[in-house]
Amino acid sequence: MNDKTPTCCYHEDEGFSCHEPAEPSGLCYWHDPKIVKDHPDDAARLEAYARQGGMLRGIALKNAKLAGIDLVRHHQKTGFDMSHAELYRADLQGAHLFNLNLQNASLMKADLRDSNLHCANLINCNLLGIKWNGARIENINVGKVIKQERMAKEAEKVGEAEIAKDYFEQTEEIYRDLRKAAEREGLFAMGGHFLQKELTMRRHLMPRFSSQRFISKAIDLFCGYGEAPMRVIGFSLALIFICAILYMFTGLNYSDEVHIFNLDNGLKANLVLLFNCIYYSVVTFTTLGYGDFTPIGLSRAIAAIEAFTGSFTIALYVVVFVKKMTR
Repeated sequence: MNDKTPTCCYHEDEGFSCHEPAEPSGLCYWHDPKIVKDHPDDAARLEAYARQGGMLRGIALKNAKLAGIDLVRHHQKTGFDMSHAELYRADLQGAHLFNLNLQNASLMKADLRDSNLHCANLINCNLLGIKWNGARIENINVGKVIKQERMAKEAEKVGEAEIAKDYFEQTEEIYRDLRKAAEREGLFAMGGHFLQKELTMRRHLMPRFSSQRFISKAIDLFCGYGEAPMRVIGFSLALIFICAILYMFTGLNYSDEVHIFNLDNGLKANLVLLFNCIYYSVVTFTTLGYGDFTPIGLSRAIAAIEAFTGSFTIALYVVVFVKKMTR
């Protein structure tokens, strides 16, 4: 290339620039969004371009026909960098995209059936409407929140309720598609995570102060929509301890003698009382009911509530635990 040949004017604020020969538009073939990459040899040309060190960041591949393309950077720890790339409705069936960096890119409505996206970086990538059937998505990284989820929360903060609702609907759809794709591939732990996110986005679509939204939030906190058995255990331990403290101040009967917290009893006696209350709380929570300690006064109401909650919680834990283990 001689010095008079114009180069691509694509430039990013991060300092990345393309130095390929420019088309009449001022952009190179790969960065020009007006050029549809649907020629039979475009997949092979793009592979060669990538392996020769061509800049893949921000390339425009809208409606591109790239079925079976191999964009794996073999024998390297990091994959090719396709950050900010536009892949709207791109045909990537059977593509090899292992470890590809697609951060801030758009895969909206792309066809990724039977493709390999193992270890791909999809942080802040537009994943709306993707065809995932048969795609390998082990260890993909979509980040803590996806693009539409972040935009929905930003719109919600500034009071744009309708815009936020639209983004939450898109987010729910994306997480549902990801969940189905994960379950088809037998990635049930990943599928469970996406199920939690899907139901959380559905909750955001409910009226803010409705009983439906309150119940949904409670279920999430209690057991992560059935995907977090450890939350059930945490809730159980917290309830047992809280009830034990309440029993200390409301009193328990043992051998016709009332045991209740009193500063005059001294530290040792009150510690013994605390452990006895914890013991009674465990017995009540599990509905064993040995009968050595009995509630008195207000303790009766606390014991009744704890026993009812305990029986329900234990049953729920068994269901959640079995659901996780049978996967």
